[in-house]
Amino acid sequence: MYEEMFSRRITQLRTARGVSARDMSLSLGQSESYINKIENGKSFPSMQVFFYICEYFGITPKDFFEDGTTNPSMINALIRDLKFLDEKQIMNIHEIVKGLKK
Repeated sequence: MYEEMFSRRITQLRTARGVSARDMSLSLGQSESYINKIENGKSFPSMQVFFYICEYFGITPKDFFEDGTTNPSMINALIRDLKFLDEKQIMNIHEIVKGLKK
């Protein structure tokens, strides 16, 4: 069960980033087929490589397991930027987001 979720999540994050499994594998310092094996349920990364995967996507392990979030790195960047705004600016952005959800 967890293996399937893990495989599905890597595929989701990788495709959202627009990178091939081969390129991601090589970027992580692994063999060309490493990510493909994980996505097909034939392999599972070590804890150390899992942290490298999270770093590659610019997310935390917590973000990785929030399956409903399609672009956690963008959300994290938005939250970092929001910290520099005043209350009125944040309220305006909140109203925009509420309007977009409709």
